[in-house]
Amino acid sequence: MPDKHVIAIANQKGGVGKTTTAVNLAAALAEAGHKTILIDLDPQGNASTGLGIETDQREKTVYDLLTGEADLESIMQPTDVHDLMLVPATSDLSSADVDFAQHSDRIKRLDAQLAKAPEGAIILIDCPPTLGLLTLNAMVAATGILIPLQAEFYALEGLTQLLGTFRQVRESANPKLRINGVLLTMSDNRNNLSQQVEADARATLGELVYPTVIPRNVRVSEAPSFAQPVLAYDPNSKGSAAYRQFAAEFLARLKLVPEVA
Repeated sequence: MPDKHVIAIANQKGGVGKTTTAVNLAAALAEAGHKTILIDLDPQGNASTGLGIETDQREKTVYDLLTGEADLESIMQPTDVHDLMLVPATSDLSSADVDFAQHSDRIKRLDAQLAKAPEGAIILIDCPPTLGLLTLNAMVAATGILIPLQAEFYALEGLTQLLGTFRQVRESANPKLRINGVLLTMSDNRNNLSQQVEADARATLGELVYPTVIPRNVRVSEAPSFAQPVLAYDPNSKGSAAYRQFAAEFLARLKLVPEVA
């Protein structure tokens, strides 16, 4: 078993619940007693904002980590969620593809820094909605990929390019990389389309698809505007229950168990 688990949360299609999943899975893992680090690798910095770290509080960011000007320990910031640390992002990241284009180690910079991460930590990486240099850095550093998949038409078609990139990274740069699973998000069980997408996903991807499905939930949508995970904003909501259930399944796939009942 690896001494740390690094999971890239990736889908090059925007609006699929990627950052929402990153924030709420991280909060649920921390709530279950696991020391968790969320790395915001998206230039939009939405995961940072969603955990209450405002732009003026981000003196050092993941960009400084990639340049080597700061180490992980000095960049991590505590959040209001016990046991959850954040590596924040700003729009500086938007120039990463150009800034590092000529560097021979351009896809391995994050991996080199995460070698120094605390043992036993669960590290989640919120990737940008592209398959550019930042997402490649996440895949090279990761032990697994979690793919949020919105329950909408054409959802499965968008996976082809992501899975192709996954195979290329595993063959060329990171043979330890595995698909952790696919999480269906924004599902409405009253909607025939959501039900059909779920059925198609399970038929196509089999056990890769997590049993838990994240429902469309007003509280999940509202929570980011209050700079909180839904588990803090409304602990008793359907969205909170779904993310807790998903976190338990996620831990089971990592062969970990919650440290707090």
